[in-house]
Amino acid sequence: MRICGLEEQIHVIDNNVTVEEIIKDIVRTKEISDPFYIFDIGDLVYKAKIWQQKMPRIKPFYAVKCNDNSLALETLAAFGMSFDCASKAEIKKVLDLGVSPSRIIFANPAKMTSHIKYAMNQCVDLTTFDNELELYKIKSIHPTCNLVIRIRCDATETQCPLGIKYGCDPQTEAPGLISLARDLGLSIVGVSFHVGSGCNEPIAFRRAIAAAATIFRLAQQLGFMNMYLLNIGGGFPGNKNTSLDKISDVVNDALNEWFPPNSGVTIMAEPGRFFVASAFTLATKIHSIKRRSNDKDHIMYFINDGVYGSFNSILYDHSIVEPKPLNVSYELFPGYLVNIKII
Repeated sequence: MRICGLEEQIHVIDNNVTVEEIIKDIVRTKEISDPFYIFDIGDLVYKAKIWQQKMPRIKPFYAVKCNDNSLALETLAAFGMSFDCASKAEIKKVLDLGVSPSRIIFANPAKMTSHIKYAMNQCVDLTTFDNELELYKIKSIHPTCNLVIRIRCDATETQCPLGIKYGCDPQTEAPGLISLARDLGLSIVGVSFHVGSGCNEPIAFRRAIAAAATIFRLAQQLGFMNMYLLNIGGGFPGNKNTSLDKISDVVNDALNEWFPPNSGVTIMAEPGRFFVASAFTLATKIHSIKRRSNDKDHIMYFINDGVYGSFNSILYDHSIVEPKPLNVSYELFPGYLVNIKII
């Protein structure tokens, strides 16, 4: 086995070769100053199959914000995946892959006007909202866009709660927003929610799906008879040694109760980490070591990546990082840590 370069490209590797062995080969033959990732495309393909097996009714729209690596996006696009984009840049990146605009949802309830204009010009005509100003912006810029009202329904145990920032209250705010959309002549076609990234409370999906069913009925009572879309957001676990079973069981049961197959409602989701968390392994280099004279029990290791790079999830996503040293029997260019697991 020989990996000749670190440029972003695909190498065909025997199934018996581990990621750690690949990294060993790279650092043995090249002096590398920068951190780098190993992307296991097979793992991503496996996740796509697992999703189809566990939740066949739910169409995944991959959350580009989670990881916009070009090869990952190309792989997902080749599988016919749709995409959840939150900005003009993300929309452009997906469209540049040849993906149809019909496979994109502009899932940001607080969009810049220039980004709304770009979406309109690119024929991206499905987006979310959760406030009055967003409705007025859409009315003035992209009035024919199909709208999905985002409600708030947070899990109590989640890595990154999103309700404080996104989603309207389904009881006190949603009725007024739906009425305003009707008065503005806009088209609401569905309901969305996001229980929180890295959800550890599967039953939260049941609460949210039940709340969404109530909003469906309300919207229909207010004149929106073309309600065909339920977006159950993200929050699905994707690290190694995690399972989709608990969440998929809750979700499938709740959908069968409130949105059965004969309801005519299309079900979608916005998984991110589920598809890519276990597919990427980060290799970093220890370049400095420091001991403090008053603390002989601890050693400080300085690596060539940090919280303003690959480890920003420590700041924003409350991640726990588990470093693993690269164990080799031959001399390396100094200091490597591999298999940095971010959970």
